[in-house]
Amino acid sequence: MKISTKGRYALRLMLDLALYSGGSAVPLRDVAARQEISDKYLEQIVTQLSRAGLVRSIRGAGGGYLLTRAPEQYTVGEILRVLEGTLSPVSCADGTDCCSRADRCVTVEVWREIQAAVDGVVDRITLSDLVDRYHKKCAAQKA
Repeated sequence: MKISTKGRYALRLMLDLALYSGGSAVPLRDVAARQEISDKYLEQIVTQLSRAGLVRSIRGAGGGYLLTRAPEQYTVGEILRVLEGTLSPVSCADGTDCCSRADRCVTVEVWREIQAAVDGVVDRITLSDLVDRYHKKCAAQKA
């Protein structure tokens, strides 16, 4: 399993909104500048996040994007799945698109264990946890 650029950038976008919103909308161009990502590419990503209800847009002067919930209510897994779909290493691990050998396949057990391990990590870490990690890293760099 490999997380795409869109998945990685979506997580950075959500983290940026959590860090910099302070209750007001964050312009996408500001996120793009801080994250060093094309604003056109971020527009594609934020559209998917908006459709999934993870962010909302505010139009007009002072417009931009806001999280729809508190950072502790988002998991990394939830964010990644909006862009990536399943985080399964192979299609049969999640029970879809199994081959004719599925009922006697032993390797599918390995793929399911890998999926469970990945899900366990990404579904445990919240956006709030990432905000905390960010602040700790910044503090360590200043020291």
